[in-house]
Amino acid sequence: MLSAPPTVWASGPETDPPAAPFYIAPRAPLAAGPGNVDVRTLVHAVQTNGQFSNVEVAVGPKQMGPAPHLHHHLDELMYVVEGTATVMIGTEIYEVQAGGWNFRPRGVPHTFWNATNGTLRFIDCFFNQNFEEYLDELFHRIIPDMLRKKLTPAAPEIAARLTALDEKFGVKWFPEQRQHLVDKYGLKA
Repeated sequence: MLSAPPTVWASGPETDPPAAPFYIAPRAPLAAGPGNVDVRTLVHAVQTNGQFSNVEVAVGPKQMGPAPHLHHHLDELMYVVEGTATVMIGTEIYEVQAGGWNFRPRGVPHTFWNATNGTLRFIDCFFNQNFEEYLDELFHRIIPDMLRKKLTPAAPEIAARLTALDEKFGVKWFPEQRQHLVDKYGLKA
């Protein structure tokens, strides 16, 4: 009698130590920040031996998220905690209500926005990459520097930092597609 091969749930060297247990205490809900969007890391990839990480995201009413973009190596899984996320993956539009999940696979252009008059909060889980470090750098270093110095993303020093960050994490942007979505859905840019 033939038997099926064993199921393998995790990959990596057998010598990798298991991740240490950890606890994340409850916190006050994240609020949308200065750009009507904010991000807070909940689990860092180093806590899970690189298996996954996640962030909490808050988006204000009628706010466009990032320009459509894709990730060469990253898969994302969204869980909506409050409100409704509108998510574009390729050319499909999904309405993800509180309690719903949405998977955005690598290599497919996508974006999200809050088309409602209320707050949107969700947890984004990242697989195959420590993408929380990208968001920490962008939201908590580059954007504050840009605002403090009264610069735009096109300013040479900011543009160079953004380009380096995108290259490091394999992100490709489609900024020419953003304004159409802002106009079509009546969003703040």
